[in-house]
Amino acid sequence: MFCSSPNAEAAGPNEHICEVCTGQPGTLPVINAEAVKKSVMVGLALNCEIAEYSKFDRKNYFYPDLPKGYQISQFDMPLNGKGEMELIVNGKSRTIGITRAHLEEDAGKLIHAQGHSLVDYNRAGTPLLEIVSEPDIRSAEEAKVYLQELQNLMRYLGVSDADMEKGHLRCDANISLRKAGEKGFPPYKVEVKNMNSFKAVANAIDYEIERQAEILDNGEIPKLETRGWVDDKAITVSQRSKEESQDYRYFPEPDLPIMHFTRDFLEDLRLQLPELPKARKARFLNEYKLPEKDAQILVTFKEMADFFEQLVSELDERLEIEKGLDRTLLIRTAANWCLNMFSALLIVHGVKMISDSKIKPGNFADLMILLVQGKVSTLAAKEVFENMFETGEHAHNLLASLGLEQVSDESVILDAVRKVIESNPKAVADAKANPKSIGFLVGQVMKELKGKGNPQIINESVKKELGI
Repeated sequence: MFCSSPNAEAAGPNEHICEVCTGQPGTLPVINAEAVKKSVMVGLALNCEIAEYSKFDRKNYFYPDLPKGYQISQFDMPLNGKGEMELIVNGKSRTIGITRAHLEEDAGKLIHAQGHSLVDYNRAGTPLLEIVSEPDIRSAEEAKVYLQELQNLMRYLGVSDADMEKGHLRCDANISLRKAGEKGFPPYKVEVKNMNSFKAVANAIDYEIERQAEILDNGEIPKLETRGWVDDKAITVSQRSKEESQDYRYFPEPDLPIMHFTRDFLEDLRLQLPELPKARKARFLNEYKLPEKDAQILVTFKEMADFFEQLVSELDERLEIEKGLDRTLLIRTAANWCLNMFSALLIVHGVKMISDSKIKPGNFADLMILLVQGKVSTLAAKEVFENMFETGEHAHNLLASLGLEQVSDESVILDAVRKVIESNPKAVADAKANPKSIGFLVGQVMKELKGKGNPQIINESVKKELGI
């Protein structure tokens, strides 16, 4: 944030460090302008009030992974002030207020092993944007959705990978309870740290709600404290009493200038904002006619939404040649396969990045065309898709090699229908008495054609032969 050490993954400890981020005497910080720009873009995306003037402050406290003995942060003049974020939780819209989003430098990392502690300063000094929410979140589920939306927003903005497992996105939750119908805030709050997944955040909040409720029911008030989440035991444990702002002895950072943001600077950044999830969802609904739920899930995962748009582009190219196909049906089918079959295979095979998958948009599009044309059954298409995922082989080649091309030749299907009708007189009588029982005969025809018959044509042929 204040030096030229790389903000990148390091192969080993203490590789991306220098005199400034390790707090050597006589060194001076210099503001990372790109980090400031990205932070303001986050503020714009969160509908924050952007400060005309902003400054950095010294936050004084000692900890082994904070080499200077103080952290350069922001106190009373943060970059981004009041804002808000809209969430959809269990189908209902919720607005979560943003108190502020200020910029600071991160601390290092302690590694505890074999009875001693080691300090890795690679992370010390890296830009850290702290987003503080208003006390509007009412449940563990809302907290989880809020964090997922924030993660997605950071990825859309290109600000961070926001990977919780890698520490790019971290969360501290402040939790307190009041009785239903009460106004104002309780006389205490408990901060919980050490949560490294969305699931852990939700579980820690649920645990604290239960723990605090028991204390309050006993006529006591929970301590104002910081607690840590112990994932393997699914409990929180006390770490220390809660600090207040006066404990940090904030004062303006004397080695850094006050920043002034002009209207032109902010307008230029506003123009650089990409299409954000809310706008993208509206476009998916309007342009692609997707169901609301599918559009919402797609935009929630940026990489899948990007892949889906590439897939639609490939489908449109093929529609120039394959005339007469329903574009909306094709796109909806493709979206369904992205969200179900494709997503499931990515999880099962542990493929974290879609770009690492052997499934490519063009090959995917070819299979969707074949499916909608009726040249392959849904069951066969799934088998082909699994093979495509594992081998990267083209859909057409797999259909041929696996012998899964769907039989749509009416004369071939009619021969099979007549053979089944002749062999099953009782089923024929049942179907004529009750047309709803036609399924058995259709199934037998499909079996006769080794699962490769076109179900629609088979259905129509059976009905015509039976005169129903």
